[in-house]
Amino acid sequence: MCMDWLMSLGVTSWLLSLTCLIVFYRLLTTDRKPHNLPPTPAVALPFIGHLYLRQTNPRQQFLHYSKTVGPVFKLKIGNWTTVVLNTFDVIKEALVKQGDVFSHRPATEFMLRHFPHMQHGIILSSGPIWRQQRTTSLTILRRFGMGKNILAEKIADEVTIFVKQLASTKGKPTNLKTITNLSVSNVICSMVFGQGFEFTNSKFSRLIELYDHYMEQGSGETAIVVMPFLRHIPFDPFGFRSFGSLLIEIRSIIKEFVQNVKDNNNDTNGDNFIAAYIKEMRKAEVLGQQTYLNEDNLIGCIDNLIFAGTETTSTTILWGLLYVLHHPVTQDKIYQEILEQVGTERVPNMLDKPRLKYLNAFIMETQRLASLVPFCIPHVCCQDTVLMGFNIPKDSQVIINLDSVLRDEKIWGDPENSRPERFLDEQGNLIKREELIPFSMGRRICLGECLAKMELFLFLSSMFQRFEFLPVDPDHLPTMKEVLGGTASPAPFEIRCVRRI
Repeated sequence: MCMDWLMSLGVTSWLLSLTCLIVFYRLLTTDRKPHNLPPTPAVALPFIGHLYLRQTNPRQQFLHYSKTVGPVFKLKIGNWTTVVLNTFDVIKEALVKQGDVFSHRPATEFMLRHFPHMQHGIILSSGPIWRQQRTTSLTILRRFGMGKNILAEKIADEVTIFVKQLASTKGKPTNLKTITNLSVSNVICSMVFGQGFEFTNSKFSRLIELYDHYMEQGSGETAIVVMPFLRHIPFDPFGFRSFGSLLIEIRSIIKEFVQNVKDNNNDTNGDNFIAAYIKEMRKAEVLGQQTYLNEDNLIGCIDNLIFAGTETTSTTILWGLLYVLHHPVTQDKIYQEILEQVGTERVPNMLDKPRLKYLNAFIMETQRLASLVPFCIPHVCCQDTVLMGFNIPKDSQVIINLDSVLRDEKIWGDPENSRPERFLDEQGNLIKREELIPFSMGRRICLGECLAKMELFLFLSSMFQRFEFLPVDPDHLPTMKEVLGGTASPAPFEIRCVRRI
C-alpha cells in the first residue's frame, strides 16, 4: 500500500514536472515571438505555408489581399516569412524613409551553394558588396555619358540601325521582339565593351536569347529555393538543372567577351566599362584597401547591366506598339505632334523632348499601365523594425507590390485604361506624378533609369516619325494579356511597319 502511494506520488511529480517544463517552454518561446505582426489572408499550412494559395499570376490576387487584409500583409512561403507592401505611402515609408533597413536581398544557404554567382554584381548583392558595386558602376557609367548628350549620340546611332531593320520588313507581318532586344542591348554593350555587335554575331544573339529564357523561368526557381528537395525529382519539372545550365552559359559568354576586351585593350587602356572597372580594382590593390572589386563581381556587374539594360526598355517599346494597335488615335496624335514640332527632314533628338509632350505622356502611360516588374526583386529586412504600426522581424523577405501604386484607382481613377492625357494638364503641359514609380524607389531604384528614359524617347520618336504601325488583321487584334515571368511581357505578336517617309 505504501509502495503504491509512493509510486503514485512519483508519477504525479513526474507529470507535474513535465507540465511545468512545457509551460515554461511555451512562455519562453512565446516571449521570443514578435508580437503585432502584419495580418495574413489565410491559415498557413505546416511546411508549405501559404504556397497552396499561390496562383499562376498573383497580380490580381495581391491587389485583392491589399484591399481586404490591408496594405501590409504577411505570407508564409515555405519557412520564409514574407511581408507584402502595398500603396504608395507604405512603399515610400519602407524604401525611402527606412531605406537602410529594407535594402538587402535574399541570400539563402541553398542559393549560395547552388547559384553562388547570382550574388555577385549589383542586383542580388547586399551590404558593403552591393554598395561598392553600385557606386563604382554608376561612377563609371556617368564617366561614359550616362545622362549626358554623348550617350544620346550612341543611342541615336543604334536607332539608325534599328530603323533600317524596320524598313527591311517592307510592311510585312513581323515579330519585332528579337531585333528590338538586340538594338536596345547594343546601347549598353557599347558602354560595357566599347562597341556594339552585329545582329549576325552568334555569341551576342545567343546571350540575348539566354536572357529571354531566364525571364521565362517563372515560378520554378522559387519553388526549388523554398523546397530544395524538389531538385531531386526526375525530368527536372521545376527547371533546377536547366536554370543552372543557363546561368553557366551566360557567364561563359560574358567571360569570353571580357577576355576579348582585355586582349584588345591591354586591360585598362580601353574606353569601356571593363577597362575602367579593372583600373579601379587594381588601384585598390596597390593602396592595400579592402575591396570587393574583383573578377567575379566584374562579371556579375556586366551580367546585371546587360540584362537590366535590355529587358525592361525593349519590353516597354513592345507594349507601346501593342497599345497603339488597340488605340490608333493615340498613334495619330503622336505623329501629328512630331510633324508640328520636329518635321520629317531630320530625326528627333533630346533637344526635342520638352516639345514632344504628348509622346512623353504616352511613354509615361505605357510604363504605368505595363507595370513590367509588378513585384520588383524581393528585399530583405536586415533588422527588427516597425512599419505602419506592425513589427517586421529581421530577415523577413519583403515584396514590393508596384501594381498597388501604378494601378491604384484612388490615384489614377481609371487605371486599367490606356489614357496618356492623364499626364497632361489643361494647357497640354506634362504633369510629373510622384506615384509613377516603374523603376521602384529608394536605394534600390533601377541603376539604368536615366538610360532607359533616353532610350525610350529616342527609339519611339524615330519609330513613330518614320513608320505607321498597323495590325496584321484589324478584326483580330493581338491580346493585351501579359505573360508573367521575370517581367510582365506581351504575348508574342506580329505587326506591320509601314513607312511614312
